[in-house]
Amino acid sequence: MTALAERLRARIAATGPLTLAEYMADCLLDPRHGYYATRDPLGARGDFTTAPEISQMFGELIGLCLAQSWLDQGAAASFTLAEPGPGRGTLMADIWRATRGVPGFHAAAQVHLIEASPTLRDVQRNRLHGLPVTWHDTIDTLPDAPLWLVANEFFDALPIRQFQRDGGQWRERVVGLREGALALGLSDPTQRPELVHRMADTRPGDIVETCPAAAPVMEAIQTRIAAWGGAALIVDYGSWRSLGDTFQALRGHAFDDPLTHPGAADLTAHVDFEALAHAAPLLTHSALMPQGVLLQRLGIDARAARLAQNLTGTALETHSAAHHRLTDAAEMGTLFKALALVAPGAPLPPGFDPV
Repeated sequence: MTALAERLRARIAATGPLTLAEYMADCLLDPRHGYYATRDPLGARGDFTTAPEISQMFGELIGLCLAQSWLDQGAAASFTLAEPGPGRGTLMADIWRATRGVPGFHAAAQVHLIEASPTLRDVQRNRLHGLPVTWHDTIDTLPDAPLWLVANEFFDALPIRQFQRDGGQWRERVVGLREGALALGLSDPTQRPELVHRMADTRPGDIVETCPAAAPVMEAIQTRIAAWGGAALIVDYGSWRSLGDTFQALRGHAFDDPLTHPGAADLTAHVDFEALAHAAPLLTHSALMPQGVLLQRLGIDARAARLAQNLTGTALETHSAAHHRLTDAAEMGTLFKALALVAPGAPLPPGFDPV
């Protein structure tokens, strides 16, 4: 049993069950025992792998998409290039390398990373040595300036709450104790005004997830883009509207019971893209795009063929597998989605369709 598990058991015994959001926040962000505070979770020795770690092509194409959007909006003389939850800094490194040939882009860009983990900040600092980087604990301290932002697998790690429909009311799923062990349970049924609109598309027993932490992030993005221009690109796994239990844990690249290893497993849930779009009503959002379709529109097939010309043997096989994994419908191609948001009247970034 982890040290954090002991602390959580004592807390629940003293004050009662935790919401899933409280449980996730402790497991992921506890300063002494939290998952992100104590380790680099990425790669073969970690618990999961993200698209930028799979292939440089992902970051290159996202970078050129952002740069073209910057050009399409008038090439602001100074702007914020931001990424929340930047992992090892791989995505930003690839974006920076791919855009070095875009006239004026590097001179105008100020890189800002939103990262709460000291461990990951050290990794990012080494990876991005020489870049003009400023780190932030929260998105609220980003400059008041045009903003081009990319969030890849950021929102899926924000704490969620779950509500199970019970007739015309809702019971919240909570983490309590059963025979001394952490266990899921249900609260008493109550009215949930924020879920009135979900009565039309749910049935008794259905689970709906909400992410309270997402709205303030989207509001901070909206404030800057609405006032000064820019674009936000959000790439994550999920769907347009939450329905069903998607709360999960990953440990050693395999699924784990979310209650078994608190602080030692990654906890995530699928992203509700509709909620993200509705949290930024002053912005125009794109249609929700499958990752594979977006990358193909941005030119991944041609880029993959170009890179393959210099590869043979195992390196070529690895490269081809990465291309397949990013785009194929049976891999990340349809599970992962992309949403773009811009100020009203501004052109959407390349590859995105209007609603």
